Amino acid sequence: MNRISDFRSDTVTRPTPKMRQAMAEAVVGDDVLGDDPTVLKLEALAAETMGKEAGLYCPSGTMGNSIAVKAWTQELQEVIVEARSHIYNLESTHMTFISRVTPRPLPSSRGAMDPEVIEANIKIPNVHTPKTTLVCVENTHNNHSGAVLPLDNLKAVRRIADTFNLKLHMDGARIFNASTASGVPVKEYAKLVDSVMFCLSKGLAAPVGSMLVGPKDFIEYGRRLRKALGGGMRQVGVLAAPGIIALTEMPARLKDDHHRAKTLAKAIAGMPGVSLDPDRIETNIIIFGFSHPKYSVARFLSELSDRGILALATAGGIRFVTHKDVDDEDVERAVAAFKEIL
Repeated sequence: MNRISDFRSDTVTRPTPKMRQAMAEAVVGDDVLGDDPTVLKLEALAAETMGKEAGLYCPSGTMGNSIAVKAWTQELQEVIVEARSHIYNLESTHMTFISRVTPRPLPSSRGAMDPEVIEANIKIPNVHTPKTTLVCVENTHNNHSGAVLPLDNLKAVRRIADTFNLKLHMDGARIFNASTASGVPVKEYAKLVDSVMFCLSKGLAAPVGSMLVGPKDFIEYGRRLRKALGGGMRQVGVLAAPGIIALTEMPARLKDDHHRAKTLAKAIAGMPGVSLDPDRIETNIIIFGFSHPKYSVARFLSELSDRGILALATAGGIRFVTHKDVDDEDVERAVAAFKEIL
């Protein structure tokens, strides 16, 4: 079978042999009834890792973010989000569909919103306008090529939130990538926000699931919301077991993904049609503009696919993501394919 190098996303990571063994041997119960010991262990571990009171195991990051927005808001309110954020652009409009709140998208510098702009957009309710009650940030920022949210910016946003009595939620799907790149412990990010969602099924390589952490009463209500959204699961310890391994063993290897992303970015920058500054690649996501006289984005991706290199089109051009299941040889194959095609 011909080798496939899959750079489409870090969601394509496969569980490790140790994870598969843990799945087979997991002690389980009924999590909806609250007695799956493996899930309880994972939730406690997630909360402790982030320095929060409690945790909730969710089937997906989208559900975790949906629960957070719903728990922190009421209908007819407004939520400030970054204009290119995942929660606003790529989560099926759950803010309006589930929480019935209005998103207020704001511009940013690579995902970092200006605190003064946030303050200027906070609304006091009247008959015409909604009340602003929540701010959502993203770290790392998917659509800004895996950019790390600067700690000083997050601190400034926290001060604004405190001044106006707003809640602050972090879509930390790749918060361990942010920590690896910046050297800032995940607890330092987490202590500045009221709640955090982070994924186990991306760079951490678990097959399923994301965690939502925050205050105990927030998580207790979130558990009710998860059930209402159809996210209550039964003997789900078989999926939580690899999540424990993901959380305890996999963050240490993320630096390898970052190194490979930087290597790939440096190699393809400057090739015909490629618009990319390698210095802006901080973590494991490479997004570059593509404009070539011979190839459209779709045609170029097809040519890459014919050579066993898989990537995705995105609003910003083309997206490559490095992860556990692509190695140095895969990077070399991708570079060779670029050279051959372009």
